[in-house]
Amino acid sequence: MLKITLSVSAFLLMLWSTTGTLQKEERSEPLNLTKADSLPNAAAWPAELNVTHFAGHDLTPSPACLAVAPTGEVFVGVDMIGSLGKTPGKGSIVRLVDTNNDGRVDQHTTFAMLDNPRGIIAQGDQVFVLHTTFSKETGKASGMDLVVLEDKNHDGVADGPAKPLVENVCSPKFLQSRGTDHATNGIRMGIDGWIYIAVGDFGFHDALDRSGKKMTQLGGGIVRVRPDGTEMEVYTHGLRNIYDVAIDPYMNIFTRDNTNDGGGWNIRFSNQIQSGEYGYPVLFKNFTEEIIPALIDLGGGSGTGSLFMDDPTWPAKYNRVPMMADWGRSQVYVHRVTPDGPTFQQKEEEFIKLSQVTDLDIDASGRVYLAAWDGAGYSGNPGKGFISRAVPQGWQYKEFKDISKSSVKQLAALLRSESAVQRLAAQQELLKRPAKDAAKAAWAVAEDKKAPLYVRVAGMYTYAQASGAEGIDNLAKLAAESDMREYALRALADRKPYAGKVPVEPFLKALENGNAREKLAAAIGLGRLGRPEGAVALLKVKVPGSFVAPAKGTEGPHATPNSAIVTPHIAVRALVALNAVDACVKAIGTENSTIALWALRYMHDPKAVDGLIAAYGKASDKALKDQILTTLGRIYKKEADYDGSWWWSTRPDTHGPYYKAIEWESSAKVKDFLMKEFNASSDKQFFADLNERNRMGITEFGGEEVAAAKEEVKVDLEKIRNKKGQVGESSIEDVMLAIAKIQGDPATGRKLFTKQGCVACHSLSRNEVMKGPFMGQIGSIMNREQIAESILKPNASISQGFASVMITTKGDKTYMGFVSEESAEKLVIRDITGQVNTIKVANITSRKEMETSMMPPGLANELSYEEFASLITFLSQQKK
Repeated sequence: MLKITLSVSAFLLMLWSTTGTLQKEERSEPLNLTKADSLPNAAAWPAELNVTHFAGHDLTPSPACLAVAPTGEVFVGVDMIGSLGKTPGKGSIVRLVDTNNDGRVDQHTTFAMLDNPRGIIAQGDQVFVLHTTFSKETGKASGMDLVVLEDKNHDGVADGPAKPLVENVCSPKFLQSRGTDHATNGIRMGIDGWIYIAVGDFGFHDALDRSGKKMTQLGGGIVRVRPDGTEMEVYTHGLRNIYDVAIDPYMNIFTRDNTNDGGGWNIRFSNQIQSGEYGYPVLFKNFTEEIIPALIDLGGGSGTGSLFMDDPTWPAKYNRVPMMADWGRSQVYVHRVTPDGPTFQQKEEEFIKLSQVTDLDIDASGRVYLAAWDGAGYSGNPGKGFISRAVPQGWQYKEFKDISKSSVKQLAALLRSESAVQRLAAQQELLKRPAKDAAKAAWAVAEDKKAPLYVRVAGMYTYAQASGAEGIDNLAKLAAESDMREYALRALADRKPYAGKVPVEPFLKALENGNAREKLAAAIGLGRLGRPEGAVALLKVKVPGSFVAPAKGTEGPHATPNSAIVTPHIAVRALVALNAVDACVKAIGTENSTIALWALRYMHDPKAVDGLIAAYGKASDKALKDQILTTLGRIYKKEADYDGSWWWSTRPDTHGPYYKAIEWESSAKVKDFLMKEFNASSDKQFFADLNERNRMGITEFGGEEVAAAKEEVKVDLEKIRNKKGQVGESSIEDVMLAIAKIQGDPATGRKLFTKQGCVACHSLSRNEVMKGPFMGQIGSIMNREQIAESILKPNASISQGFASVMITTKGDKTYMGFVSEESAEKLVIRDITGQVNTIKVANITSRKEMETSMMPPGLANELSYEEFASLITFLSQQKK
């Protein structure tokens, strides 16, 4: 289906179908189930909640995303193209209304026709949508746009065509060849007034905002833009394939991401810190000292929609927590986040179980709506998908009326609400009023020391938006308050057009003497303000002892909390943003040498090379000299400029430090210097390791990787599939009914895994060669029924990473199989017999993804029901 499938889908070929039967967990208290519960609905939920069926596939087939207006209208992104489909004209935004508040839709309209809707925000009379665009001439995908539609007469239908805010925020080449699976996704507005966009690792080339600004990004992360489509900028980078963001009242952001294609698809929950680098795919294994690690690795899964719950009608147990949907696990989780210096630690808990949940959102009255893909496959299904509603037990509906005609005084009062939805709605409406009136009202809230902190923060950001540059002096006053300093520093540096008027002193002072969170805010701000004096202060930030590269051949801790590394990491990002080459070179050999050399790793500037060589000549300490050589080795090459024509596909090369490395103007000087030192050195292994780690390609140093030949299992799949047993002679339905009653023997299943040819294309251990989709954790992604159906109907939906690929090379030589490894220079393709071929990318003349699966049907034909049940049970127990 959506990009979300990219994590889970890579495990087998999957058409996940569910029945309408409601499955309930055992509970200490019985649930009072309504008649609606006989329809598709959540399978389990806390006893404190009431979850009911709101709308079915007749209105919302294949719901990829949803958003709820503060007043309660539900906008659902219907996506009958899915993640792998490529035919336009099948997407829409459907508006659902529950006029009598009985928990069921009773009015609906097609709000707009838009393909591949991936994110929605409904605010006032505006609806923002992120979706795929298609060329009218060719019918092919042409990019993705963030657009806004208006409904000023509130008839449930957009008044006119969508107005683009950001265009081309996804590279079209991969939308055309792959579909919208690793594309750009969810959108959410923070109380700071920015729209935050979840970018998958297709990245984008020459995205265009309304001011005419263009921006390019290789890989995934978070991008943000003002609601008028201006000031587009990167917020964080180095993520795989996030689907949404959860934003708390203080602008802390959380995401649910994945690790690596082909190596496990594990879920990582992380705190997204502005300007942070999270490393996927080139740094997160071998250069983990340089990244902000995730807070935890949660095992197999596939993160989708996110929501930070902040509503007074909800039980305290489920309030003020990030709620994260996981499509692969059919589960919404809550994360108990607790402060840990400048970041957080977390504890995950199961919350609501829903069949392939895609998204969730809440209105200003406390009603939560959840979208379920419900087995709609990878190209949408008109008979699958539904929406559920969740409210607390005993909850009483309290209408949130249209506030478009509310007075400034009334809107200011709403800014003090305990509901985050109400505060944001009040802010956005207040900003439509005369700027002076809005600023005055918001400032009264911001400076009220008796108000709760989240209220003051909402008032501060409203004031900052209403007052613009004229409000800087008042924001600086807030920065003098201990309670507000962290937030005021962020607000002061939030808008780059005003940066020249912002005083730098509060940032310098906080960086030196503030608490952990104030230091972090100051480091972020100094990078954004662009003042040279900030470099000296940033270089004083201490680097912890955990700043150590992983040992050769080991994977670093990319999902282990490390609060100590966060502020120095951000300080380095700020130094790079300031292009503080001179200051960093000057600091080499001083007490600030470590952070200076860390920052210089990213400064491909001739002055940096000259400075490093000069510093080496002055150094006498061997450890320092080695650090300088290491830094020079790192900047010998740099990442190629991204032009939108290439990508790392489903099996990225994670060696690092670059994906598509190229030489630059000072590469020759670096090589000459390193060769001189190599020839004079008795420690040749140091240079070999440096060469291997940084993939410098200097053959004289040695140390370059040599692929070890491995004997592969040869299996005659055609012979296996032509045998007939109980499975081969029965209908799929009969097989599914039979194995539901047979537990099977996992030991027998393990033997059958080899006997039936599964071993030819799948690995069970990370220590094995990665072949097709990794099976070592499939049990944490799919249940027995889903695994069985995937084997019996492999062509129903081709999983990402396991589709057949036809490659033609120069000389008209053709290869067909699945790609098991890929870099910018070469790819490795494995055919159905297990034969492995390595192909130079430069020799490829065409590459086409096939419509059929590499996994042939009938591989279980010769098995008895008992044997097939044993194989399925064995696979279901693989949860590494």
